[in-house]
Amino acid sequence: MSRTIKINFQGPVGLIEASLDLPDEVRHAPGSYKPRGIALVAHPHPLLGGTMDNKVAQTLARTFAQLGYVTLRPNFRGVGATEGVHDDGKGEAQDLLAVIAWMKDPFSWQGIKELDGHAWPQLVEELPLAMAGFSFGSYVSSYVVKELTEKNEAPERLIMVGSATSKWDVAPVPKDTIVIHGEVDDVIPLSSVLDWARPQELTVQVIPGADHFFHRKLHCIRDLIVRAWHGQPTPVNENK
Repeated sequence: MSRTIKINFQGPVGLIEASLDLPDEVRHAPGSYKPRGIALVAHPHPLLGGTMDNKVAQTLARTFAQLGYVTLRPNFRGVGATEGVHDDGKGEAQDLLAVIAWMKDPFSWQGIKELDGHAWPQLVEELPLAMAGFSFGSYVSSYVVKELTEKNEAPERLIMVGSATSKWDVAPVPKDTIVIHGEVDDVIPLSSVLDWARPQELTVQVIPGADHFFHRKLHCIRDLIVRAWHGQPTPVNENK
């Protein structure tokens, strides 16, 4: 079975296209393995070329899979086969909330032929949710987490990469949020992220020499997340 499966399902304004990334353990023992959780990854701005196949979004999804999460990275409205029109983050946030509800429903996974024989879909209601967003996706994710928290349904953890604080009014986020930024980001200046993080007393993890798209630095994103998740320095094979 492939590590990534393309799926489509109904959203608030039409079809949503997404990629499903599975942990190796799920693929190798589908009938018995229980994932650590489910995860949702939000991609950068759709009007600027952002898609679910963006390299940073893929890195986030594969890192979640490495950590044992079944991960979904949907295309926003108007991207790929996802229907609808770009809505400046408001409609996109509602779509992500709908995606989370879809992921949490065991019946949603029925009919995906690649998952025949998998036991974990029956457990999704009890699995914790983790979220990650890159650039515009971080902005959208911040409001999704805010709404979930107000409903006492806060995700297990949020990851924000290249947070779009100089472009949009990013919502305050939980104290344990993993915030990663590039030192030489010329799209979203590091100073803007620090100004946003300072009153929240958030730690911002800076990758030296990294630009907005983390060219040649994607492995650094993965390493920071894995170490933070485990709470200790964890060697990572950069050749993976």
